Amino acid sequence: MLPGVVPALVSAAVLALPGAAPAPGPEPSPAGMADTGGGSQLILAQAPDTTATDGTVSWWDLRDGRWTQAGSAPARFGSGGLVAGDSRKQGTNTTPTGLYDLPFAFGTEAAPDGTAVAYRAVQDTSWWCQDNDSTSYNRWVDPLPADCRAAESEHLVDYKAQYAHALVIGFNYDRPVRGRGAGIFLHVNGKAYTAGCVSVPEDAMRRILTWADPGTKPHIAIGTEDGETALSRY
Repeated sequence: MLPGVVPALVSAAVLALPGAAPAPGPEPSPAGMADTGGGSQLILAQAPDTTATDGTVSWWDLRDGRWTQAGSAPARFGSGGLVAGDSRKQGTNTTPTGLYDLPFAFGTEAAPDGTAVAYRAVQDTSWWCQDNDSTSYNRWVDPLPADCRAAESEHLVDYKAQYAHALVIGFNYDRPVRGRGAGIFLHVNGKAYTAGCVSVPEDAMRRILTWADPGTKPHIAIGTEDGETALSRY
């Protein structure tokens, strides 16, 4: 793990080195989903099952009533696998399944040319508050407020590679439930699996950012191939 980091709090912490990825399962598609967020762009993050740490991210456009795939990439999930978002507990290193909006993007590097989504530049004063006792729980803060302990938060600039480019996943975001989890992002791969985020290679992250159009209300759906957390259950 990263030196000096509390692993339960770090979205991109080095928790377990990835081995050989499993054989790809069936290609995910929004066509069988009842709810895709109401917009015309959707990112699908799918793992084979809830114990998996590897899977696929694909991104789709709704055109003339049909979903068309715009791209795909291999993905990594939490070292603890996946769990239903409404029952997730902070510190379990699990990726929450569910359908979420994408409030904004951020990065330690400048936004790729053509990025239309709101994009915040990470500064040395930028943090993600994960302190359950803070009024800023599960929020970007700049600078760190007095009621948010640094030891219970993530100093974003410390993860230059993972957070070169990232999209905030709206898990537990609109009305945060203390103890459910904070700082869930779609970001660039580190050296290992995540502590609950979804990660992809950097070139894929850049392509997603230049593809995403905020006017289409893009969402992300995270799930498995089958079972209670299957994407098809949305």
